[in-house]
Amino acid sequence: MPLNLYIQAASPSSSLLGFLPILLIFGIFYFLLFLPMQRQRKQTQKMLSALKNGDVVVTSGGIIGAIVAIDGDDSLVLRVKPDNVKIQVSRSSVSSLVGGEVKK
Repeated sequence: MPLNLYIQAASPSSSLLGFLPILLIFGIFYFLLFLPMQRQRKQTQKMLSALKNGDVVVTSGGIIGAIVAIDGDDSLVLRVKPDNVKIQVSRSSVSSLVGGEVKK
């Protein structure tokens, strides 16, 4: 058989098939990594905007305290036990909500 039968120019459909696995990998990364991160970010923003006096929170540094006052949009005053020390922290430093309102 002649050698020129086996040598063919790449058709446009074969180049598209070459990019298909790469596109599939990007699709999988989007659904497995980026979409859950966006959902987590939205839940965190919703939790931070819903903070109110009496909520018990954990800061990113591990401090557990009850919210005593909310100063403006970015600052919270926490009461930390056992000595009822009050500290001022940034709202963005709150990592999670522990429980509901504290009895006074």
